[in-house]
Amino acid sequence: MTLTEFDDEGFRPLFDGSTLAGWHTAPRIYGDLYPGGPAVLDMLAAQGARRPVEPEKHPAVWTVEDGAIVGRQDAPGSGYGGYLVSDESYGDFELVVEAKPDWPADTGVMIRRRRNTWEGFQVLVDHRESGGIGGFFGNGLASFSAVPFAVRGRRDASGEILGLEADDPSTSLEPVTPEKIARLRYAADVNDFLRVWKWADWNEIRIRAIGALPVITTWVNGLKIAEVDTATLDSPDYDAARVLDALGDRGHIALEVHDSDLGIGGERWGHGAACRWRNIRIKTL
Repeated sequence: MTLTEFDDEGFRPLFDGSTLAGWHTAPRIYGDLYPGGPAVLDMLAAQGARRPVEPEKHPAVWTVEDGAIVGRQDAPGSGYGGYLVSDESYGDFELVVEAKPDWPADTGVMIRRRRNTWEGFQVLVDHRESGGIGGFFGNGLASFSAVPFAVRGRRDASGEILGLEADDPSTSLEPVTPEKIARLRYAADVNDFLRVWKWADWNEIRIRAIGALPVITTWVNGLKIAEVDTATLDSPDYDAARVLDALGDRGHIALEVHDSDLGIGGERWGHGAACRWRNIRIKTL
């Protein structure tokens, strides 16, 4: 199908299967921590953390391979991440994508993203130790975390990762707290998720966003994972009115290659790791 054709369910492709037509790259450049708040880089400087050097020159590397969009760091192991951003913006919609991330690869789908800044809601596909899949994060929106569970690698006796299992809060890199779960209107059980997730294979992720300050719902392989109401979300420094003023009622969709931060570094994005996306399609509501 072409990018202008609709299927029987009212979806049209956002990816033609062979080019990046309809998309543009954007580097991972930080803005304010929340609308009207301090700049993230100033906050890092105050903490004595090393600031990224000219991240605007390293927007990740995005290619099309075997009918899929592939995102990698620029260059492999460099630690620089970035985004692939839709040229069009969207209000209410249902989005369906198939994802196949390497391990570890901290990726995700941003919605209602600003074109030239980093603010937006993110659906997490944190395919890594202590990663959340199907939950939510607020980029430039007070970094709120609303997640139902976290996962880690399931290893055999030799240490080889064979699949996923529930994260252990006592050893977690980023523990899922009751507060993070309580921010959701719906939270799936991690064991139900583990039954449907396909290791080293393609997984379908469905995202529905409805409302000026959207109610966002996610499904993985047909299983409802999480739902958040961003109009009533309760999280430190999150101000719904300011968020709506900053984002408006529509925005861009973006695929992510995470940078390797000072916190968990290579555990967030492995050397040479990639995320892969195909069969991307959208229906406006």
